[in-house]
Amino acid sequence: MSKRTGSLSINSENIFPIIKKWLYSDHDIFAREVISNGCDAITKLAKLEMMGEYEYPDGYKKEIQVIVNPKEKTLKFIDTGLGMTAAEVEEYITQIAFSGATDFLNKYKDKTTNDEIIGHFGLGFYSVFMVADEVHIDTLSYQKDAKPVHWECDGGTEYSIEEGSRTQVGTEITLFLSEDCLEFANEYRMREVITKYCSFMPVNIYLSNAEAEQEYETIDEADLREDDVIVERIHEDAKTEEKENENGEKEVVEVSPAKDRVKINKRPVSLSDTHPLWTKQPKDCTDEEYKEFYRKVFHDYKEPLFWIHLNMDYPFNLKGILYFPKINTEYDSIEGTIKLYNNQVFIADNIKEVIPEFLMLLKGVIDCPDLPLNVSRSALQNDGFVKKISDYITKKVADKLTGMCKTDRENYEKYWDDISPFIKFGCIKDSKFGEKMADSILYKNLDGKYLTIKDLVKEEEAAKADSTETEDKTEDTASAEEKKDESSDANKEPEKTTIYYVTDEIQQSQYINMFREAGMDAVILKHNIDNAFISHMEQLHDNIKFQRIDADVTDTFKEETDADALKETTDTLTDVFRKALGNDKLTVKVEKLKNANVSSMMTLSEENRRMQEMMKMYGMAGMDPSMFGNDVTLVLNANNKLVQYVAEHKDDEHVPMICEQLYDLAMIAHKTLNPDEMTKFIARSNELLELLAEK
Repeated sequence: MSKRTGSLSINSENIFPIIKKWLYSDHDIFAREVISNGCDAITKLAKLEMMGEYEYPDGYKKEIQVIVNPKEKTLKFIDTGLGMTAAEVEEYITQIAFSGATDFLNKYKDKTTNDEIIGHFGLGFYSVFMVADEVHIDTLSYQKDAKPVHWECDGGTEYSIEEGSRTQVGTEITLFLSEDCLEFANEYRMREVITKYCSFMPVNIYLSNAEAEQEYETIDEADLREDDVIVERIHEDAKTEEKENENGEKEVVEVSPAKDRVKINKRPVSLSDTHPLWTKQPKDCTDEEYKEFYRKVFHDYKEPLFWIHLNMDYPFNLKGILYFPKINTEYDSIEGTIKLYNNQVFIADNIKEVIPEFLMLLKGVIDCPDLPLNVSRSALQNDGFVKKISDYITKKVADKLTGMCKTDRENYEKYWDDISPFIKFGCIKDSKFGEKMADSILYKNLDGKYLTIKDLVKEEEAAKADSTETEDKTEDTASAEEKKDESSDANKEPEKTTIYYVTDEIQQSQYINMFREAGMDAVILKHNIDNAFISHMEQLHDNIKFQRIDADVTDTFKEETDADALKETTDTLTDVFRKALGNDKLTVKVEKLKNANVSSMMTLSEENRRMQEMMKMYGMAGMDPSMFGNDVTLVLNANNKLVQYVAEHKDDEHVPMICEQLYDLAMIAHKTLNPDEMTKFIARSNELLELLAEK
């Protein structure tokens, strides 16, 4: 074939600057495009071989060689695929499949901020011009009597094509790298790129450095393979040791037999796992294999809690493994990674069209050859089919969790504290997921027992019934007419079941002790997402409400008393505490608590607490987290001797100090005092102890 030249079939003279500077956000993606093309070529040749249209030569291997040459500033990709004829090169390489660069830019200008616009238009090969000034192709088709082809292009619209010299079926692409892209001639950089995009290609990928010295390894001769290059044969004599036998006599014993070994050229190691775990049947995978795969892909050496193996062939092809990692209790540290693949080719991390937002907390891989990729092969077309895939993944996760709750409750409870933030986030974000999980959401009570919302409602209603029965026996009999009026009050809002909760078992220990003494229960909700979750649950269940145990002092903890009887004491203590604390807006409430050892408590309404938590979570300004503002109520126990002393000796010189101490003691149950507050609290405590010692 004589050499001839031609022009690339495009309508713009500056297509290559567009490709080089605009079409891709990540320049390293060219490696994925070229290796994917090579992998496709090998797969097609395998199909031809299976159909009897081609016969592999002796020693044939399905592989792609990537060779860096830092001295020559080149990068080669060599595949053993079906190759191309001259006509195919002109058809597939020289005709860029779009009508014009201007139309192209206008059509996709709003879709290219973060995406690479290649692939769908047959531009995958041309991604190499992002990093190369000149590109050569040497190829030989599998077709009988085909002639090798050599093609060159220097990044302009002109190319040359002539008969080449390649003797093996397949394709070799040589990139002459641009000065600003010489990083890709570095072996370690290319290893990083190939690992990122091609770790699970169905073809072995080997990386080598043309300038590197030959490395060697020594193996047993029995382990030799046909393609091993023998450098030296080595005979190792048997190894012996002098040992004492059972009769106490010393004798020479052979501990290692004689061996014939060989020194060979070091065998290359493929960078691709051609049969990743997700392609296997779940029944064929061991727990250790799942854990090892997790460590390999995510470089996380903390073991996952458990996993879901997805394996679906109809109505679409989808395989994958989703892992439940141990989630940190800090809200901003919840971050997972789900890698999306298409026929074992890496597409992107965390594509939101396929992966529901709440599943982004997981780690895993999903391979779906049926995904409708857009021009970038890194994003998805707006397709109802994608929604079906997303719904399927959500359903499989819910099925796994609910199944575990029913059939493996012990392990489910063991994992609950770690997976509950993920599940609660999912319930808030996805109503269908929430519906499926409704009976599998657990709440841990003060005794460490796990209960469902139904269990909690039954427990509270039973406690309420017992309390009502006791009150009915002790109270005076109301007139029949009064009871009739009460029961016929149609305007009365239905009473809700209150579920009490704890957010910090240490800080709220005083309240917890009071609950235990009263035979009351509460659940532990200490993750930041719980604030939003309980509001969500209240919307779904209008017969329940959640209340933190320090939101108010329940009647259970108080003695029955006439409010007017405490009015004078309340007025006195309000005046004394406001003056001592320099806060004339402080709300003070006096109660006769059954436990006389409790001196002071702080309460904040549930509504205000949730609002403040939300403001803190979203970093909203305008709120001092160290103070609860005017909504805070200081509750003083009229049965406590220290409170009685303050009320009876309001003019004592030490009363202001006692008031400050009682206030800080109440506040400590809500938050950690800041350094200045803690310093004053400690100094004041020492001073009070000194006064006590003097007496």
